[in-house]
Amino acid sequence: MAANMQKIKLLKLYEMLRKETDEDHPISRVELCRRLNEMGISSNVRTLSLDIEVMQENGFEIMSYLKDKEKFYYVPEHELTVPEIKILIDAVQAASFVTEKKTAELVEKVAALGGSHQAKLLKENMVCFNTRKHTNESILYTVDSIEDAIIRRKKIAFNYFHLNEKAERVFVATSTGDKKRYYVEPVALIFNEDNYYLMAYSSRHPDKTASYRIDRMDHVEVVEESVLSDEAIAKIDGVTEFTEQAFKMFSGELEDVVIQFSKELIGPVFDKFGEDTPMMGVNDNTCAATVHVQISPTFFGWLAQFGNKMRIISPSPVIDQYKKHITAICEQ
Repeated sequence: MAANMQKIKLLKLYEMLRKETDEDHPISRVELCRRLNEMGISSNVRTLSLDIEVMQENGFEIMSYLKDKEKFYYVPEHELTVPEIKILIDAVQAASFVTEKKTAELVEKVAALGGSHQAKLLKENMVCFNTRKHTNESILYTVDSIEDAIIRRKKIAFNYFHLNEKAERVFVATSTGDKKRYYVEPVALIFNEDNYYLMAYSSRHPDKTASYRIDRMDHVEVVEESVLSDEAIAKIDGVTEFTEQAFKMFSGELEDVVIQFSKELIGPVFDKFGEDTPMMGVNDNTCAATVHVQISPTFFGWLAQFGNKMRIISPSPVIDQYKKHITAICEQ
C-alpha cells in the first residue's frame, strides 16, 4: 500500500498546490511534507525539493521563494481567472432553466476552479438575483441526451408539458387522452433570454423552425434505431444560419423587413439582431435597417414596445399584418 502511495506522490503534490495555493496563499515546504505524510506518502524536506524540481523541469509552473529560511511554493495561475469564474457563476444564477438545487451545485463546482481561497471569496461576495428558477430537476439529463443525439445523428423522443394556473404540469395529449410522444430531429440547443430551447428540423415544415423549451420536456430518449435525414444534418452543419432565422424561438414566415427607428434605439436593434446588422442614417433623428426575421406575434410585440419611435417601412404585407395585430389587441 505504501509503495502504491509513493507512485502517486507527484500527482497528490501538484493537486494540493493547484487547488490550495496562489501568489497570495503559498504553502511552506514543511507544511507540504506534513500533509503528504498524513496521506501515508513518505516525504521530507530534501526529497520534496527534488520532487518539485522534477515537476518544474517537465513544464509544471510552480513558483517558490524563501522567507525566514523557509521555502514556500505556489501555482501562479489557475485555468480560469477570478473575473472569468465570476462571469460563469453569474450566468448560472441568471439562467432560469437551472433549478435552485442545480444552481447551488454548479456554483460550488465553478467556484472551486479558482482554488479553495478564491472559491471562498467568490461565494461570500455572491448575490442571488434570479428568483424565477424553474423546477424541472432532470434538465441536465435532458441536455445530455439531446447533445448525444446530435453528435450521433439520432432522433429523440419526449413528452411535452405546459403549466396550468396552479403551476401543475399539463402534458400535451393525443386525441385519445394519452400523453403525446414527440419524435423530432434535433439540430441545436439555444440559450435565449434566460431559457434553453431545442431547435429541431421538421420535414413537414422545412422552411420553419420547431422549438421546444428544455425545461418543459420530459422522459427524453435517444431513438437508437433512427437516423437523421440529410436535410436535418445540413441544418446542423449550418447551425448558425439556421438559428439566426428564429426570432425569440417562435416560428413564422421568414421575411426581410425594413424598419425605421429613432437613433436612441440603435442599441436595442443591435442587441436583438447583432452588431453586424446593416444600418444607415435616414436623417438627423432616425436610422433604417433591414432585418431577417420570422413574422410572428412575438416580433410584433417587440416592435410595439417602442411605440411611435419604430415602424415597419416594408414589405407592405408585413405592415398590414402588424396593423391587424394592433387592431385586434385594441378591440379586446
